[in-house]
Amino acid sequence: MAIEIKAPAFPESVADGEIATWHKQEGDSVARDELIVEIETDKVVMEVVAPEDGVISKIHAAEGDTIESQALLATLETGAAASSGKAAAPEGKAAEGAEQGAKPEPVQETPPAAEGPALGPAARQLVEEHKLDPAAIAGTGKGGRITKEDVLRHLADKPAAPAPAAADPDAVVEVPKGPSSERVEKRVPMTRMRARIAERLLDATQQTAMLTTFNEVNMAPVMALRRKYKEQFEKTHNGTRLGFMGFFVKAACEALKRFPEVNASIDGNDVVYHGYQDIGVAVSTENGLVVPVLRDADFMSLADVEAAIADMGKRAQQNKLTIDDMTGGTFTVTNGGVFGSLMSTPILNPPQTGILGMHKIQERPMAVDGEVVVLPMMYLALSYDHRLIDGKTAVQFLVAVKDLIEDPARILLQL
Repeated sequence: MAIEIKAPAFPESVADGEIATWHKQEGDSVARDELIVEIETDKVVMEVVAPEDGVISKIHAAEGDTIESQALLATLETGAAASSGKAAAPEGKAAEGAEQGAKPEPVQETPPAAEGPALGPAARQLVEEHKLDPAAIAGTGKGGRITKEDVLRHLADKPAAPAPAAADPDAVVEVPKGPSSERVEKRVPMTRMRARIAERLLDATQQTAMLTTFNEVNMAPVMALRRKYKEQFEKTHNGTRLGFMGFFVKAACEALKRFPEVNASIDGNDVVYHGYQDIGVAVSTENGLVVPVLRDADFMSLADVEAAIADMGKRAQQNKLTIDDMTGGTFTVTNGGVFGSLMSTPILNPPQTGILGMHKIQERPMAVDGEVVVLPMMYLALSYDHRLIDGKTAVQFLVAVKDLIEDPARILLQL
């Protein structure tokens, strides 16, 4: 029985998607719930799995094709046995040839997977065009599959062929000057996710009156609290590690209650004040920056926040985040300090009107009660939309976060 495998239903915020990687080819057998193809949208990478055991008889969309919601991707023949690498003949063609006594055209068989690495359709075309050895190409796709990008990277890194020997042995060969005899460039298409990120960042800078205010916070109290309870916290909360992000998320929630403008959003000519704190936490992945959301973060404990952040970070690296995970959010926290950033101006995540930037903890000499003391300091940055938030409110919000971090007991006591 033939079953149509279709793309998932995209939400309203996603217009279309792009076929990223086929993990199965025509003639391949699949098991129920086995990954068949990955679809990249503006926000996430979606996985499509086999609905039943069977054989992929026809692929209707190639890698790189743009598809819409519920588009036909492939046809699955349930209960069929895998072919020896040959694509199934179109319906009616085999019978027609037999009736006319026509000699079938030879079909070039694809080598079995055991004889070499698996190739995607686009990668196979490039390999054949450039007459490459697939065994010499490092595959980065799932299960070692060679993707189009792997072939392009191999071509860019491939050393130039040696020049033919000169006919005249006494001829003088001029040696190229400089550190390299060639200047290699590589052009690759921007992924849909990266293009969407670029579009949103450009919109944020062009359509908001964005300003940034800075302050600095003494991290010594939080660091001391973390050292004292780190092991006990991890044992009590089933392996959840006590980090710094949880303190800043909880401090931001408390500050947002005091300054609701920072937790609001602009919708046309209206201001929407949110009576809840859904905090987006920026996570860096190979495909770009994503911002999964902690729903009702103000009602979450510190352990719940840390566990949720760890889970979202893991799923982000595995492309397991869903669109619902990243939809909404009333405020965002981002930590450039994990990469060594000492100070930056984070860009707003519209329609939000505020984003808090954390940075690297750096020991610096500070004046405390008339004495110079070396303290672990962190610069904080709050970027905000000046159309809604005044400078006074922005500064007071950032000072509130600073005060809560420097005296973390106030977070628990809501002081």
